[in-house]
Amino acid sequence: MKILHTSDWHIGRTLYGRKRYEEFEAFLTWLAETVQQNEIDTLLVAGDVFDSSAPSNRAQELYYRFLCRIAASCCRHVVVIAGNHDSPSFLNAPKELLRVLNVYVVGSMSDILEDEVFVLHKDDKPEAIVCAVPYLRDKDIRTVEPGETIDDKYAKLALGLKNHYADVCAIAEQQQAEFKSAGHDGIPIIAMGHLFTAGGKTVDGDGVRVLYVGSLAHVGEDFFPPSIDYLALGHLHVPQAVGNADHIRYCGSPLPMGYGEATQEKKVVLAEFNSTTPNIQEIPVPCFQELVRIVGSLDDIHTKLEELKKEESSAWLEIEYTGSDIIGNLREMLDEAMAGSAMEIRRIKNRCVMDRVIRTAAENETLDDLDVDDVFERCLAVHDVSEDQRPELLLAYNEVVIGLAEDDINAE
Repeated sequence: MKILHTSDWHIGRTLYGRKRYEEFEAFLTWLAETVQQNEIDTLLVAGDVFDSSAPSNRAQELYYRFLCRIAASCCRHVVVIAGNHDSPSFLNAPKELLRVLNVYVVGSMSDILEDEVFVLHKDDKPEAIVCAVPYLRDKDIRTVEPGETIDDKYAKLALGLKNHYADVCAIAEQQQAEFKSAGHDGIPIIAMGHLFTAGGKTVDGDGVRVLYVGSLAHVGEDFFPPSIDYLALGHLHVPQAVGNADHIRYCGSPLPMGYGEATQEKKVVLAEFNSTTPNIQEIPVPCFQELVRIVGSLDDIHTKLEELKKEESSAWLEIEYTGSDIIGNLREMLDEAMAGSAMEIRRIKNRCVMDRVIRTAAENETLDDLDVDDVFERCLAVHDVSEDQRPELLLAYNEVVIGLAEDDINAE
């Protein structure tokens, strides 16, 4: 049996206001062709299908059209779990209809643990057991109690995550034992998840949200039940194995979510089972839209632009001017230098001007240059909050931000 592991599509995501539907469509077309060429039996989508909990009509069209195409291919099963960007109720709404197409969807943790465990069959014979654990929200796995310390919260979160995987995998282990007794030996247990593990690699500007208040750095490879033969993870955009466990993997996002990922090779993961031990290989994902970051003096920028023009590049550019001379009409100069090319400038950072403005009038900063944590820290500074009070206030603030991000606005 061959499974293909992908995640973090983020359909609908924009890049500094630029819509990217052509890229998403190109990727999904490539993915469908890859499934067919490699004779994939099962496709696993490990969360963050959409970038927003309320995806646009066009984003939904791409998703459902792809599922219909896969259902008509050699691929017999598709398993989709929700990530932290997804609306659980939105993903779950059509799951009974999609089940007819052999598409299994788990949008949220269920009170019935068996709802997260699927037995995949071929010719009425079991070939794999999938533990499809979706993104587990704080409220799903932790009960708030009066007088808790921050350390208590961290410990309860980690314990809640660990116990949920143990409970779901226990169901799979029981089914595996029953199959073995019936003469079906070597049925692998494949698990899925959307979370952050210890030592996970990230890059600047990838848009990966903090999932829980505090650090869960102790959630490592030994956190998961040893009965799992392959664990398909989502959330981190850099392809990587967890610790020394080659069978516990993030496949990463198929498209660069920002310029920090522009030079990163994107991948999906193919795991082939002849028994319970998978043969794992990574399949590179083509670049569907080149992103180029240019940093340097005005001469450096012009030189790079000329090189790209000679290559007839159609890249989307992020340009950061770091020269010492103040250039007030930088945008006009760069637009003139790019005349006649197919390239687009998505963002310009005029570092010299920015530094001067920030030094002389910090109130003129734009929100584009700050994240939500920066804004709150500025608020604390404006109100002269003492340094010893700030850590606890930041933790409380982050808890509110995460709670807002997890609110399922489509539930009712």
